[in-house]
Amino acid sequence: MELREPYVAYGKNKFTEDEYLELEDTSEAKHEYYKGEIFAMAGVGHRHNIIFSNLFGDLAFRLKGKKCRPYGSDFRIHIPENTLYTYPDISIVCRDILEDNNSKNSSINPDVIIEILSPSTKTYDRGDKFKLYRDIPLLKEYILVDSESISVEVFRLNLQNHWELVEYKQSSEWVPIQTIGLNFLLEEIYSGTKLV
Repeated sequence: MELREPYVAYGKNKFTEDEYLELEDTSEAKHEYYKGEIFAMAGVGHRHNIIFSNLFGDLAFRLKGKKCRPYGSDFRIHIPENTLYTYPDISIVCRDILEDNNSKNSSINPDVIIEILSPSTKTYDRGDKFKLYRDIPLLKEYILVDSESISVEVFRLNLQNHWELVEYKQSSEWVPIQTIGLNFLLEEIYSGTKLV
């Protein structure tokens, strides 16, 4: 998802979490919330949608009946430690969903988050947003899938509890998501994008 300018309503540009949730529950569009500010999330491009469909479809099929479940971009994540409410492109939860105290429609316990990068969000997703995601106590892997070139970056916690990066750039490479014990071929992730 792409972020637009901060949301302003009734001349107000700072909101409580309760005000955000009330607005969000009646809104047709999705918004991200951080430290009192609300940001509208814009639509995504054609290639982004193809990558999402390829990856989410494969995840849903291969995880069917297992303890880990994938969720799409309508699944809201809240990070109480830093106030962020957001909608990752794909979240994977490997236990019962822990709902946020403030909102039954927000989860606080993803194990894996996958973001599909667009030109306008790649700097945010790699930088500030990743810093915010690292406050999620149960998060083990953060995966960035580029929509403009064949490139997947996998950040995962090592045994010393430090984040390590492994990059994949060849269509013949397999990308492991260790948390769920599955591998994904880059050629299949990018199938139909005209990048392979």
